[in-house]
Amino acid sequence: MNAIRGLLVLAGFALVPAGCDREAAGPAPAPGSGGPQNRPIALRVGHFPNVTHAQALVAHARSRMGEGWFERRLGAGVAIEWSIYNAGPSAMEAVFANSIDLTYVGPSPALNAYVKSRGEEIRIIAGAAVGGAALVVRKDGPIRAPADFRGKKVATPQLGNTQDVACRAWLIAHGFKVTQLSGDVSVVPTSNPDQLNLFRSGSIDAVWTVEPWVSRLEVEAGGRIFLEESETVTTVLVASARFLGRHRELARKFAEAHAELTEWIRANPAEAQRLVEAELKEETTRPLPQEILSRSWNRLKFTSEIRIEPLETFVIAAKTVGFLRDEVDLSRLVEVPR
Repeated sequence: MNAIRGLLVLAGFALVPAGCDREAAGPAPAPGSGGPQNRPIALRVGHFPNVTHAQALVAHARSRMGEGWFERRLGAGVAIEWSIYNAGPSAMEAVFANSIDLTYVGPSPALNAYVKSRGEEIRIIAGAAVGGAALVVRKDGPIRAPADFRGKKVATPQLGNTQDVACRAWLIAHGFKVTQLSGDVSVVPTSNPDQLNLFRSGSIDAVWTVEPWVSRLEVEAGGRIFLEESETVTTVLVASARFLGRHRELARKFAEAHAELTEWIRANPAEAQRLVEAELKEETTRPLPQEILSRSWNRLKFTSEIRIEPLETFVIAAKTVGFLRDEVDLSRLVEVPR
């Protein structure tokens, strides 16, 4: 347990979200906090400005338009407050701090947070996305085979996030010694925007990341995909156990609305991409080119299904990397509200 706690500290957990966008008029009381009957419950939901969080992006865009997807399905007494995070560990810390009730996040941060709380705080209530992650190298660079990574620098989005663990586990499986700070291959946790600039300048040799950054590295920085994770769980929907216990019916309605939204996205890809593009522009202040969005979309499968087997694979990877040493009981990790 000490090992995983050390990971969570190094992973940069912060108590304050990277950004917060309050859509409800005035300060609404959080679930369970009481308040006047004529004021809405504030359901606080987190997500990242990534295409892999398409359900949240579409719903957030509709909230801005006054046509909220979740708001209409949860009832007039519920207001959605959206919070934007840059990586999974910070979103998980916001759950611990009771700053948010639910969040879209990668499976590794969710698993780490579950272990950190000894299974008391975190529940995965639905799947969201599969695929969209890849290891990108320079198109004209020297890396052609796994052995060519020796002595190279590989960037990942954040220490302990899903791609960081996958990267380290893959390198170890190919015979490299990899530590948190050094080794035969240097794994350098770096924010996605910085990854693009460092890769373009030649300061890093490869990047293991998610869409839309995979496609941006290809199109804007001369990258090529060395390895693609097309069947790996990329995004899940997580609820705090506290919220699930106190507001199970509300959690059930949210999970059902999420599943309905997922099917809508699959059936209406053009409209969904338009909303994703608009929301990403709002959150990042720069438009995402249609070519990048289309490339990203084609690598993703949106699904609300969640199974325990892929999560067991992440446990094995975390143990391989050395971030997790103790046995983990996953029996309470997945809990679909009924």
